[in-house]
Amino acid sequence: MSRNTMVAAIAAACIYGMASVAGFAASALEGTWKVKDTAGKPFEITLSGSGAAKATRGEGMTGTWKEEGNAAVITWDSGWTTKITKEGNQYKKAAYRKGEALDGPPTNTSDAERAK
Repeated sequence: MSRNTMVAAIAAACIYGMASVAGFAASALEGTWKVKDTAGKPFEITLSGSGAAKATRGEGMTGTWKEEGNAAVITWDSGWTTKITKEGNQYKKAAYRKGEALDGPPTNTSDAERAK
């Protein structure tokens, strides 16, 4: 292999590696959020980089999440859906019962604050 071919191969590998890492960039919504349930009791929702979601409410909740625009949309195994949305410089949580339309009024809302 010539020196020029080797340099080109190494450069291509570096560019491919940087592109791959960029595809896995962390979402600003990833992490743990402090929110309140329908009774006003605080709990935490954790959104992982793998797309898994879990919450400390009651017996514990699990589900998946994805980023849609400026919101994290969480689909819980129970059928409920939660959205954590950036509104200005604050975040809000909206929860929807199983079968409720996400563009309608939520069952519950609260502030959402990133846990330290």
